[in-house]
Amino acid sequence: MDNFNKAKANFKRQEDSYNQYAFKDDNATRLFDEKDDIRTNFFHDADRIIHAHSYTRYANKTQVYSYNKNDNIQMRLIHVQLVSKIARTIGRALGLNIDLIEAISLGHDIGHTPLGHTGEKLLNEISQKELGEYFAHNVQGIRNYMYIENNGEGLNLTLEVLDGIFCHNGEMISSKYIPQEKTFDDFLNEYNTSYKNLKLSKTYRPKTLEGCVVRISDIIAYIGRDIEDSINLGKIKREDVPEDIVKILGNTNKEIVNTLVTDIIDNSINKPYIKLSDEVYDALSKLINFNYKNIYNKSLNEEEINYYRIGMNKIYNNCLKDLENNNIESDIYKLFLNNKNDKYKETSNKRIVIDYIDSMTDDYFLNSIKKLEKRK
Repeated sequence: MDNFNKAKANFKRQEDSYNQYAFKDDNATRLFDEKDDIRTNFFHDADRIIHAHSYTRYANKTQVYSYNKNDNIQMRLIHVQLVSKIARTIGRALGLNIDLIEAISLGHDIGHTPLGHTGEKLLNEISQKELGEYFAHNVQGIRNYMYIENNGEGLNLTLEVLDGIFCHNGEMISSKYIPQEKTFDDFLNEYNTSYKNLKLSKTYRPKTLEGCVVRISDIIAYIGRDIEDSINLGKIKREDVPEDIVKILGNTNKEIVNTLVTDIIDNSINKPYIKLSDEVYDALSKLINFNYKNIYNKSLNEEEINYYRIGMNKIYNNCLKDLENNNIESDIYKLFLNNKNDKYKETSNKRIVIDYIDSMTDDYFLNSIKKLEKRK
């Protein structure tokens, strides 16, 4: 055996510890064939994701709180890393494909706008008005990796990673996550349908057990940590969390994560699904409702939201005008469109502007608003 094959064999040796329901690397599917590499498919995908420009921008995108002055409050990058760590912990305990889990985890939130879910809501308003299509960060994540990254060439990620990103839907909780087999054509049909039926898109299930692990790990990663951030900012007090929830899950992020991870492992080991016990599922559902009522729905006030809504619309209209007038001195040309290939440049102007706004970090977004305000 030559050195290349020896190295390849070393990469695949971890599969000896997989259980019967784990997804094997040899079954990975790509749209386009590639030259053989010593890395396994999903390990390679994780490399592509972290080296992409969009991954770098995670560091300045909101998780929950925008423009706070506390450096200990997490941004999107930290959340993504927490998801990866928690999902890999569950995956290792269950004997699943850790490389697949890591790749999905690291890429799952790449479609997020500046200002987190508030920004997503505002960009969705623009998308519906201008294109008659919904905007959702999980759908945009697929668009990013298939049609925007790598100068418009895409990253040619595997179906299993793309599908896990698309179906992560961390806002949707279930007591039991069962994979759903699908082909690349099935996946692309789900992806394209999501622009017209956002409600249906939230019901799509990952095709792998690893994707199911990431989906529940997304919730585990944010639910307790967002409470800690809110306490640190003085938004809520620890004793505000209802006692019936605390009794089951605990009252700190550490306790909540430990309870949920342990419960999932106990109820899912050697099973073809990922499951929470009824007691823990009920408590987690209540905690999610508590967070939405006391944290997420109050992260920005109406005055702030209206300011950002007006600002995002100004950016959209100004960029659209620049594209229509071929204003090559505009930032959308110099910092975005000039880096894209000819195929991407055939995209409609409205879609290009939405892609551009979605790619913005929080600071870049705010500076773009201020730049337009100075033109008055």
